[in-house]
Amino acid sequence: MKFSQLLTAPNQLTLLRMLFLPFIIINLVGQHYLWALSLFLLAGLSDGLDGLLARKLHQQTLLGQYLDPIADKLLLSTTFLVLSIVHLIPWKYTVVVFSRDISILAVSAVLYMIAGLRDFRPSIFGKANTFSQLAAVFFAMLLAVYPLRGIWIARTMFLRATFVFAMLSGVHYVFLAQHRLRKQEAAPPL
Repeated sequence: MKFSQLLTAPNQLTLLRMLFLPFIIINLVGQHYLWALSLFLLAGLSDGLDGLLARKLHQQTLLGQYLDPIADKLLLSTTFLVLSIVHLIPWKYTVVVFSRDISILAVSAVLYMIAGLRDFRPSIFGKANTFSQLAAVFFAMLLAVYPLRGIWIARTMFLRATFVFAMLSGVHYVFLAQHRLRKQEAAPPL
């Protein structure tokens, strides 16, 4: 990897998003929910902006392809965990989120080790899961700032969607991995 990849604007934004995380956590634990929500929104904006810049400036890098999803997972998983610790999200949702992510990571590692498979793009279910997690986190923090019934309903709806999409995307991912493994085994040797 070239050091110059680290210096591209999109990768700098991704690193900045990772730097927001401790401050989001500190504010959640300190019950400064408006600050935590504001930083979370800034992190989300940086996520959209880094992808846009990478395409517009033609600065898509291998580092960015790995760094961006890592930053997203760190942000979402850690925030889910802390929101459960401070009792803003029920634990069952956090357990499902972590179980899915750990399972996918384990399956990916095994497939890479035994078959050299590396391309693990998210499915439509995985994208829906990410969106529902983002929305659930947003509405959980917003509910802490503005305890209104409509916000509570939105938080509950997105938490339930997260539960469903985590299960669907996890199962779908296993089927895709199984299909790719069979396809690779059936391919004639070079």
